[in-house]
Amino acid sequence: MAFYVVQFLTGLASAASLFLVASGLSIIFGVTRIVNFAHGAFYMIGAYIAFTLTERLSGAFGFWGGIVVAALAVALIGVIVEMVLLRRIYHAPELFQLLATFGLTLMVEDLVVLIWGPDDLVGRRAPGFRGAIDFFGQNIPSYDLFLIVLGPVVLGILWLLFQRTRWGVLVRAATQDRDMVAALGVNQKWLFTSVFAVGVFLAALGGALQIPRDAVHHAMDLRIIVEVFVVVVIGGLGSIIGAFVAAVLVSELNAFGILIFPKISIILVFLVMAAVLIVRPWGLFGRPEAPARKTPGLTVNPWRPLTSNERLAALAALVLAATLPLFAGNYALTVGSEIAIFVIFAVSLHFLMSVGGLASFGHAAYFGLGAYGVAFLAKMAGLPMIVCLLLGPLLGCMGAAVFGFFAVQLSGVYFAMLTLAFAQIVWSIAFQWVSVTGGDNGILGVWPSSWAASPSHFYWLALGVAALVTITLRVMVFSPFGYALRATRDSVLRSEAIGINAKRMQWTAFVIAGTAAGIGGALFAYLKGSVFPDNLGISLSVDALVMVLLGGVETVSGAVIGAIVYKALNIWLVSQTDLSKLVLGGFIVLIVVVFPKGIVGMLEMLAQRRRKATPPGSATLLAKPIGFAE
Repeated sequence: MAFYVVQFLTGLASAASLFLVASGLSIIFGVTRIVNFAHGAFYMIGAYIAFTLTERLSGAFGFWGGIVVAALAVALIGVIVEMVLLRRIYHAPELFQLLATFGLTLMVEDLVVLIWGPDDLVGRRAPGFRGAIDFFGQNIPSYDLFLIVLGPVVLGILWLLFQRTRWGVLVRAATQDRDMVAALGVNQKWLFTSVFAVGVFLAALGGALQIPRDAVHHAMDLRIIVEVFVVVVIGGLGSIIGAFVAAVLVSELNAFGILIFPKISIILVFLVMAAVLIVRPWGLFGRPEAPARKTPGLTVNPWRPLTSNERLAALAALVLAATLPLFAGNYALTVGSEIAIFVIFAVSLHFLMSVGGLASFGHAAYFGLGAYGVAFLAKMAGLPMIVCLLLGPLLGCMGAAVFGFFAVQLSGVYFAMLTLAFAQIVWSIAFQWVSVTGGDNGILGVWPSSWAASPSHFYWLALGVAALVTITLRVMVFSPFGYALRATRDSVLRSEAIGINAKRMQWTAFVIAGTAAGIGGALFAYLKGSVFPDNLGISLSVDALVMVLLGGVETVSGAVIGAIVYKALNIWLVSQTDLSKLVLGGFIVLIVVVFPKGIVGMLEMLAQRRRKATPPGSATLLAKPIGFAE
């Protein structure tokens, strides 16, 4: 019994730091509606700066002063980021804000390695809390008891701040209705800045307080951000009390999961998150979302099929790409095959987002399921490559059918987070079911047949399949199904009023997108010759989002350009510099600020301006509506 009590107290200590970070993210989202992917980066910077200060400052005053100063310094950095970057994109669709903060995360990961080095840093013990307390033969670190007390204290301070101050009243009002707060004459810019500063301060404080418990390393941002998203969604976006309750729940599940459910310990919190969202879509203490701003996928100009000249231009580009094996080496062909595969992956997510209006944070699940489907058929059943390519993606189709049924019952960020939960469940199964999936050792030896073994033949195969999938999805956009799906995206109530079953349409689109992603995963398994749980990971889902948003989510085929540019740039940077994340993150932030509609979307806008500036009859192509050409 004493052991279980100690385990429970350890969970409470972990909950304190998790609550600090989660409460900061919840406050920021509640007011600014920014899904701040960089919140984990601020947590990590707080830990690194606190490590430096506590090592250089001596005594108890130096240690605790270093913790507070580190959090304040990171809050100041957060203010600069909010004023320089985020203010420019507050009125952009939420996913572009996610893209910008993801770019910041990439930059920070390389910056901390550049400044502090790649090795883990172990901080010193907290003065006054270096010992342990004996509890019936079990030792409880006194620092854990300090954190257990700190959590409720911070909760109380935040409650007083939001309930008993004018600033808190304004923040709560902005959480409910930002437009009304602006109409009352409140300066929203400074309100948003102050909220962002408080949220970042809490994140950095949570990171700084982890120094006596954990090593500081450059991957701690991604580790914490997933748990923080889970906590915020379970508790309810914008609810501080919900964040506290959910932090305790998640931390105790982590503490006892390995003891009670060792085989599913990793997926336990995601199972709980999925269950909460299915039963109560806005979280335990959250409220139903108010009508959001215009979502990605709502185009300014109506989409129309390509003209004959545009079709010929697209065909010429495809033929030109097919000539690559005539003059390129094996490495270039391998890179070209990988880019073609990720074009399939990107256009599948783009179809779901642009036509269906559904932003998935876990699309890699179906890409990875397609890869595992091929690996199972090839290694266990010994089937030929053609059969595996035809049947393997069906595993992604089945996964999309099951998960999509529950996911389409939600909308907005809750839909996105449920797709993330399902993806993490699939990843955890692949990681822990070693007897079937090989765990982190993966499944090796998934090689293509002799007819596709050479780099040139495999490149032509990947290019042909990518073209076929892209054309098929584009045809669907302009089919009766595509028009009905766009109707549900633009207005669920209006579409249902004319007899369209919105949920069925969205579920069908989810299955189609998952199947297409599975096709890309099947080819990827043969390209790499192996399958690992990373093929289902969060980073791959984020890559897909970046490709779609870079190309332009409000276009029909922007994902093709986005995938080519992002993947080619990523591969080239990795081969050219050790700071590839820094450069790539800076490029992403630049694209978001300069080209908020994506690369293709910006080209369309420039073409439209040129068309308006051209005298009537001077150029036939430019005189056409911009919706014809994209």
